Amino acid sequence: MIPISAHSGVENLASCHDCGFVVALEGAGHHAQALCPRCRAAVHQRKPDSINRTWALVITAAMLYVPANIFPVMRVISMGKAQEDTIISGAVYLLVHGMWPLALIVFFASVVVPLLKLIALSFLLISVQRGSNWRPVERTKLYHVVEAVGRWSMTDIYVVTILVALVSLGNLATIEAGIGAVYFAGVVVVTMLAAESFDPRLIWDRVRESNG
Repeated sequence: MIPISAHSGVENLASCHDCGFVVALEGAGHHAQALCPRCRAAVHQRKPDSINRTWALVITAAMLYVPANIFPVMRVISMGKAQEDTIISGAVYLLVHGMWPLALIVFFASVVVPLLKLIALSFLLISVQRGSNWRPVERTKLYHVVEAVGRWSMTDIYVVTILVALVSLGNLATIEAGIGAVYFAGVVVVTMLAAESFDPRLIWDRVRESNG
């Protein structure tokens, strides 16, 4: 590790991904790296293979998104009769029974938000790969929004988990988690990892390169 001094260039400084400590890096360009003296984590000028890793995670999440919305997330057994509900059918059930605010929350958090995250991340990746200079501030803000809202997509999983734990009345009523819940949890986790693996500093690298 090179100690930080008044002669250390700004280009050779980077903050630790784990604790935020600023260190001077060894090497040049995006391959520059160091070991954080505070938490001993590896520090890089840019996240290694950020674009390739993020694309892989986005594609994986998109593949999981389809079965997450096709297969049932919950199976209700009441008086010997079983009923299975997907995310969409559950939202429709709430809407038909007058619980439209809850239906909108479930639909937006569990269907719209994951889809918008995939679209937003794909847009950011394509714009970086094409070397776009278009609105870097707005694209950076878009990334932070995507990163912040990821965990709120777990609304359906929280509801199913609580119902499975609370509703167990033997032959009268039982609620079981469906295979769709597993796929949906996978979508949420993988999209969160995709947002974490994307390096927004790449947006500004392209702007700086084009400006010379």
